[in-house]
Amino acid sequence: MEINHERLLERFVSYVKVDTTANAETTEYPSTPGQLVLGRMLLAELSEIGLQDAHQDSNGLVWATLPSNVSDSVPVIAWNSHVDTSPETTGANVNPNVIRDYQGGDIPLSGDETKVITVEENPELNELIGATLITTDGTTLLGGDDKAGIAIIMEAVQSLVENPDIEHGEIRILFTCDEEIGRGINHVDLEKVGAVAAYTLDGGGFGDLDVETFSADQAVITVNGINIHPSIAKDRMVNSMRAAGQLLDKLPRELSPEQTDDRDGFVHPYWMEGSVAQTVIKAILRDFDTAKLEEYAQVIRDTASAVEQSSDGISITVEIQRQYRNMADGLPKEPRAVKYAQVAHQQLGYSCNLTKVRGGTDGSMLTEKGLPTPNLSSGQHNPHSPLEWACLDEMTKACKNLVQIARVWRDDPDVDA
Repeated sequence: MEINHERLLERFVSYVKVDTTANAETTEYPSTPGQLVLGRMLLAELSEIGLQDAHQDSNGLVWATLPSNVSDSVPVIAWNSHVDTSPETTGANVNPNVIRDYQGGDIPLSGDETKVITVEENPELNELIGATLITTDGTTLLGGDDKAGIAIIMEAVQSLVENPDIEHGEIRILFTCDEEIGRGINHVDLEKVGAVAAYTLDGGGFGDLDVETFSADQAVITVNGINIHPSIAKDRMVNSMRAAGQLLDKLPRELSPEQTDDRDGFVHPYWMEGSVAQTVIKAILRDFDTAKLEEYAQVIRDTASAVEQSSDGISITVEIQRQYRNMADGLPKEPRAVKYAQVAHQQLGYSCNLTKVRGGTDGSMLTEKGLPTPNLSSGQHNPHSPLEWACLDEMTKACKNLVQIARVWRDDPDVDA
């Protein structure tokens, strides 16, 4: 089956132009109105494709079902991507640039002459000569994370509707909100999903099958001091910002993301706001070994205690908040989820690398809740950055692969992958 790559490109470009930047500083779900706007766009497209049960629920989640087109029983699977984009770089006024027949070399970005996608930092470009690339203009992120995944799912659904000779079981479609701020599946009802396995389309490049993610917690560190007018501050003022600086300086540098890779975990302070009276620091704790998160939490507690003891008048509290867990812990519950994705890659002649991701996806939390959900490649590169780009050719392969996975589940092969 051929994928309509021009329609796929048109979908993607239209999606990235909608500002869906998540906002962690609000408790609303979704955290920003643009996510509802994109959700309504997707709902209209799903309805136009002909999925009668497509709907956007009260939480902004978009649901739909592609019915089975065979009479025998086939396990139900689900496809998932998220509509929000990272708050680390603005997603407002995205101006995507389409480069057809890429001829190699560095790619200067039109909106900011200081921003260049270099081959040195993106060696995968050497394998994409002749491909169609989509970049930012250097002033925003692109939104391939995860609008590439959305476009792939939408095109795969329409392709299956247009090709009824391709047999498949029932497929549930779910687009979530606020994945980038750790709230993606807060309102997902697994009984409503009703699937034995799911796939997130939220991975980079092509040919990777993510079967392991970080486990994750967040630490909220509150440093309390004493404020008083500086004119009478001698021996009375206790500046929380100075103590916060000491605490950050005392955290082990070898545990920072700047000095870790591969299977190493890290402690990463990423946000701080404060005044003389109080300073709040937020840090993320990450490791593939879930048990190490408690070790990292203790490092923070011990560091906070040391600063307290050396700073008269300072008090520090540390609150640890659970986020998500390594999907490798739950995927064995339904081994066909990974096995059949491997089979699909092989049947199409694609390489398939079982990989780990130094981050998380909605699939991490879906798997933890009981729905095994490995993560598939979606042609995105350099996420969360003004140097972000995507490859249409890789997205097209991802579409074919997704369709093939549905066929493998219909065949239910008794093979070793």
